[in-house]
Amino acid sequence: MAANLSPCERCGACCATFRVDFSIMETQAGGGAVPNGLALPVTARTCRLRGTDHLPPRCAALSGRVGERVACSIYEWRPSPCREFSEGSDACAQARRRHRLEPLMV
Repeated sequence: MAANLSPCERCGACCATFRVDFSIMETQAGGGAVPNGLALPVTARTCRLRGTDHLPPRCAALSGRVGERVACSIYEWRPSPCREFSEGSDACAQARRRHRLEPLMV
């Protein structure tokens, strides 16, 4: 069963490495799809995914164990920084290094 998982479903390092800030317009209250309960206000125009402001960061929407099997409970409603994150990018490699995972070969 685990063999059918995408590299991202076996990783999750990005969700447990970076702070995720996005426009309040992406929240449900702002007319978007990100659940209000997962958005913490930062400024009048910006909010942050809950959990990514902690040390170490870990998005509250992430379930599972980083590097083994993970899932995003708001995948369909995730904010733009998550949608724009590229598998195999420099940021991906940085997150994987932080969790002692080999870089992805894409």
